[in-house]
Amino acid sequence: MKSIKSLGLLLFLVFSFNSLYAQNLKPYVLALETTENISELKDKLSLNLQQNGIEVVGQYQPAKDTNRWIFIFTSPELKSAVKEVGQLTGFAASLRIAVTRENGKTLVSYTNPVYWGNAYFRNDFPKVSARYTKLSSKLESAMEATGSFKNLAFGSEKGLSEQKLRKYHYMFAMPYFDDTIELGSFDNFQSAINKIETAAKEKNSNLEMLYKIEIPGKNMALYGFGINGEKGEAKFLPIIDIGKPKHTAFLPYEVLVTGNEVHMLHGRYRIAIAFPDLTMGTFSKIMSTPGDIEDSLEQLVK
Repeated sequence: MKSIKSLGLLLFLVFSFNSLYAQNLKPYVLALETTENISELKDKLSLNLQQNGIEVVGQYQPAKDTNRWIFIFTSPELKSAVKEVGQLTGFAASLRIAVTRENGKTLVSYTNPVYWGNAYFRNDFPKVSARYTKLSSKLESAMEATGSFKNLAFGSEKGLSEQKLRKYHYMFAMPYFDDTIELGSFDNFQSAINKIETAAKEKNSNLEMLYKIEIPGKNMALYGFGINGEKGEAKFLPIIDIGKPKHTAFLPYEVLVTGNEVHMLHGRYRIAIAFPDLTMGTFSKIMSTPGDIEDSLEQLVK
C-alpha cells in the first residue's frame, strides 16, 4: 500500500514539474517548415504580414549567410504599448521573423512576443499584455495564410517563467535589462537622431542601418543595425547559434534614442536573453563580442 502511495506521489511530482515547464516561455516560435526556397517565401510572407496589420520596417541577410533572411516588424500594438510605459521599453518596439534554410528545409520562425514582452516591460507587462495577445493572434493568422502553422516554441529546453524573465540576468554579476550602455547624450532628441543617421552613412562604417521606428508623441526612436566586418555577425553568430532550429531571429542589434540619450542593451544581457541555455563554455568563446558590438555602435555618436 505504501509503495502505491509513493508511486502516486512520484507521478504527481513529475506531472507538476512537466506542467510547470509547459507554462514557461521560450524566446522563439517555429511557425512553418517547407520545401520552398527562401526567395519564394519572402514575397508571400511579406504580403501576408501586411494584410494582417503587421508593418515590415526592414529586412536583411544576417552575417552575409545565404541560408538566412530576417524581417524586422512593428505594429500598432507594439507602438502603443511602448508609448504607454515609455523609458527603456522602446527596445520592445520591434520584433523579428527569420527564414532559415536547414537540413534541406526552409524554416520560418519568429521572436515570441510574450517572452520578449515580459523581458522588456518586466513588471509593467500586465498593463500591455492584451496588446501582445492581439499581436500574437495577428502573427498566427499571417503564418496560417503562408503555410501549415506549427506553433512550436523553442530556444530553451525548459524555458523561463514570467517572473524570471522580468528580472533576468545570465548569472551573478551579469547585467540586467536596465543596465544599459549609454553610448552618448546630446542637446536634444533631434540632435541625437541627426548624429546617428549621419554617422550611419559613413563609407568606412561597418554598420548597416536597417530600420527606424519612432514612437508617436514621444521623443523616442529605435534603430536596428547589421554589424559587418571581421568582428561582426559573421564572427560571433556561428559560434553561439549551434542549436536546432537556428536562432536566426536573434538579430539585428538595436540602438534606442530616448530624449537626448542614446542607449544599447548590454551584450551580456542581449545575447543571453536570446540564448538562455548558452553554456559558460560557449559564452567564453565570445568574451570579446559584447565589447566589439559596443565599439561598432559607438561609431554612431562620435
